[in-house]
Amino acid sequence: MDRFISVCILILFTGSCQRPTPALSRGPDLPYDDSLIRHARSLLRDGDLVLRTGNDFISQSLRLFSLRDRTYSHGGLVRIRGGKLLVYHAIGGEDNPAETLRRDPLGYFWDPGHNLGIAVYRYDLNPGGIRKLDSMEQFFYSRKVKFDLKFDLKTDDSLYCTEFIYKSLLRATGDSSYIPLTHWAGMTYVATDNLFLNPHAKLVYRISFR
Repeated sequence: MDRFISVCILILFTGSCQRPTPALSRGPDLPYDDSLIRHARSLLRDGDLVLRTGNDFISQSLRLFSLRDRTYSHGGLVRIRGGKLLVYHAIGGEDNPAETLRRDPLGYFWDPGHNLGIAVYRYDLNPGGIRKLDSMEQFFYSRKVKFDLKFDLKTDDSLYCTEFIYKSLLRATGDSSYIPLTHWAGMTYVATDNLFLNPHAKLVYRISFR
């Protein structure tokens, strides 16, 4: 954990040497268009990757781990059951005291009061791959897998945000190269941009709350 914090600090100080972070902003007095979110919801399918840009300091810091596109800070995988849109995602901190894998309603995950923007990406999975992905999400969730505070890609007993998505897809496809990894400052990890900047992910929809 100490090493991770040190790397976080290093990234914060060297971030200007990489691709600039988009200047997104939304104050509490700025409205957003509900129809945009409703339209995004209507496009969702099982297995879709949903992303968000958190408006807090930790989210802004986590975006710096992406070396190519720093738009998004957090992601999850969609399951549609009984007409309900659910998002499986790994998160730590004050938002998740239990530190276990969460399954939240999409409206909570995409809450415009806490996010600057959202996006939907779709992987090139066949129906069998989608079923396997659903099974992996439920596998990790039923075991109440903890959030990985050490950000250690080698372990499976705890998972960080992007690691959960990466390992779910890896096991659903059987392809170890399905999602690329980032190698930087002596670390190998899954950055948020690894999840969507690859040949298997196609942009479906994205909006910014202004």
